[in-house]
Amino acid sequence: STVLVSDMRFQVLVAAVFWSGFVDSRKVRGISSSYKRFYKERKSFLCIDGSKIIPFEQVNDDYCDCEDGSDEPGTSACPRGRFYCTNLGFRPHYIPSSRVNDGICDCCDASDEYNSPAHCQNTCWNLGQKERAYVEGQMRTLDEGLRLKQQLIEEGVLLWREKQAQLRELQQVAEDLQIKLEEHRRRKHEAERLKEQTLKALEAGDSGKGRILMHSCCNPYSITVDEVKAKVVLVHDEERLLSEDEALGLLGGGHQIDLTKFRRTLWDVLTRGDSVKVRSIKPHFQHPTLSAEWEATNLKKVEEAYETVNMEISDLRKKLAIDYGTDWEFLFLNSQCYKLQVYEYIYTLCPFNQVTQKNTAGTEVSLGTWGMWAGTPKNQYSQMVYENGEPCWQGGSRTTTVTLTCGTETALRSVKEPSKCQYIMDFQTPVACQPVLKQRGVHSEL
Repeated sequence: STVLVSDMRFQVLVAAVFWSGFVDSRKVRGISSSYKRFYKERKSFLCIDGSKIIPFEQVNDDYCDCEDGSDEPGTSACPRGRFYCTNLGFRPHYIPSSRVNDGICDCCDASDEYNSPAHCQNTCWNLGQKERAYVEGQMRTLDEGLRLKQQLIEEGVLLWREKQAQLRELQQVAEDLQIKLEEHRRRKHEAERLKEQTLKALEAGDSGKGRILMHSCCNPYSITVDEVKAKVVLVHDEERLLSEDEALGLLGGGHQIDLTKFRRTLWDVLTRGDSVKVRSIKPHFQHPTLSAEWEATNLKKVEEAYETVNMEISDLRKKLAIDYGTDWEFLFLNSQCYKLQVYEYIYTLCPFNQVTQKNTAGTEVSLGTWGMWAGTPKNQYSQMVYENGEPCWQGGSRTTTVTLTCGTETALRSVKEPSKCQYIMDFQTPVACQPVLKQRGVHSEL
């Protein structure tokens, strides 16, 4: 009977050892569910890189057999090994196997310190709660940002149409001014021709012909009170004739003045048109020299107006040529500027224009002018590049890269200079929000 009892104890012990080994081999530490298929218990184990076949009992035996470290996922034996933290309730991740049982808690579920003196607590649930709250907040921000983005898209479409209409109006004004320009050039040419004929007639002594050309019986080299009363009116009351005293006042108190003095006094007053002006659109102070000067002044005014309109057209065309997004959603940023103070500097971002830096002394430095969009292929509108700023001491020109992030407000959030004269900015705006088909969050398995 004693022998029988001993045999039974031996069999139980063998069975216990067998089943213990079976359970341990089925529950291999440090692997994810996607890799479990490589660790099914069998007589042999094939290294995942296919380099070697070893007995299965050598898996997690704290000795590195496989070059890729796949035989020791739950120990620190292999220098290239990885340990998988399951972290139920939080995000799973890998750590280098060298951190297994090193006395420092790396996995929030404490699974990496299963055989160390460290007393690790499972903090995955608390971490998961915090991250889930953060993700929910981000989703709310995204929803609100997308709503605001739609409004800005609608405003952008209207603004684009307004700019196009403004361009058409300016082009029409330019065409009208072109016609006026040709007419004033013709008038100026005619006035100069008449002036030349008159002066030649006077030089030849043909006073009768000179007076006919000037339509006057008076001294051709002076302006009289009667001429001023006949040709000059008040700006605010064109119907009323000037009185004798008002005409004398314009002539400086005398009944007539010579042309030289006239050019220095009344002529300047008339060309400004502040208080008095000539009665007709095409004035003819009897002397042809004055008529030629008057036409030259009018031509200059039309030329200046024509040049101004053409400059406005050119500027507007440049603005309309910029890529403002597929739905013109970034158009509202044009002509806007956003500031941020970082220590002693004030940074200013004017989208599609320039970036500047100003110190406390008021000195302003260009950090670049608008260059291009430089985002990823999936979202080219995620980054702006501003280039060719002011030269850097012993270096190239300053440049700025602006990263656009989703937010419910449009504001400049941060500015850094990671390398010399190379600046990076974080610019938050609703139009940077992108729809997400599937939000990658935190799993909450328990």
